[in-house]
Amino acid sequence: MMLMDRGRPLAQDGLLAAVMAILLSVIVFSTPHAGALDFAAVLAGSLALVAWRRAPLVSLLVSTACMLVVTAHIQPGLPVAFPVMVSVFATVWAGHRLAGALASLAFLGTDLVVHLPGAGGPVKNLQDTSLLIGWFVAAGVAATVTRHRQAYLEEAEQRAAEAERTREEAARRRAGEERLRIARELHDSLTHSISIIKVQAGVAVHLARKRGEDVPPALLAIQEASGDAMRELRATLEVLRDPGGSDCETPASGLDRLDDLVDRARSTGLPATVTISGTRRELPAEVDRAAYRIVQEALTNVSRHAGGAAATVRIGYADEELVVQVDDGGTADPDAPPVPGTGLLGMRERVAALGGRLRAEPRPKGGFTVRAELPLGEPS
Repeated sequence: MMLMDRGRPLAQDGLLAAVMAILLSVIVFSTPHAGALDFAAVLAGSLALVAWRRAPLVSLLVSTACMLVVTAHIQPGLPVAFPVMVSVFATVWAGHRLAGALASLAFLGTDLVVHLPGAGGPVKNLQDTSLLIGWFVAAGVAATVTRHRQAYLEEAEQRAAEAERTREEAARRRAGEERLRIARELHDSLTHSISIIKVQAGVAVHLARKRGEDVPPALLAIQEASGDAMRELRATLEVLRDPGGSDCETPASGLDRLDDLVDRARSTGLPATVTISGTRRELPAEVDRAAYRIVQEALTNVSRHAGGAAATVRIGYADEELVVQVDDGGTADPDAPPVPGTGLLGMRERVAALGGRLRAEPRPKGGFTVRAELPLGEPS
């Protein structure tokens, strides 16, 4: 397999040809009656091996013709067959079996005719020819085995690639089916309930106004929050059903809706203030959504756990990051770390997905702080 790597540098083939030329030149030089034609044929036949990988038929033709000249003229012995065997190997490996067989027969036939009546006697010369035949057969068999092995490996690689592609397609299909299942469950379980809350809140607001009564702020907050919940739920369902396009068609909540979020928190009785520092600018969509959700979850936690304490929302715009911090003046114990619930875990996952940092812990002088540092990349 190392020899059959077509990507090997040309220098390696040149080295093989040079070694073969030197070896055969020494043998020819030590053979009586060798002339310039024999040296030229040895050099040409050996140097033809430079092309054995890239043009096996050319290498086969040149090496066979040259070595036949040398064999017929001075009978230098078995080593003169080496360039022909290498070329036969390359030719059979490339798929030209007939050309390799014809070249082998031509060389072996000439060698038999020349050497059989030689000085060593018919029996010795026939044994040498039989050995040479075995070498050529071995070269052809090795080339055939190598060719089949390479074809098997290529087929195995193709099968592995096809299996990997099939697994990826199956995984995408299962993920799509799971998204659709989640979308159906969310629609069936939440849409109906939120719709009822929204309708009932609307009816209560309408009746209060019809009777000339003041509408409680909490009721208005419920009506507005249920409308926002329905809008965001529909957006989420569209993303689940069509993750490639729905996210761009349906606007998600971002810091442009921060005032509405804080106003709803105030309508529930939570004192909340907002401080924005730095130059406001357009944010990446993922950062914008994450910042809104962090503030939303933090204000929800203040309402639930801080006993009506005031909340301070700080948004800081910098060149490389957005800082979102929500502090409350509750009674959280600095020595008792919070038990991470679903909300805190969700915040950490959002921040981690953006490569940012989140700190959520009790403050030294009481209360609780949530601080997220979200990288922005290059300024817009």
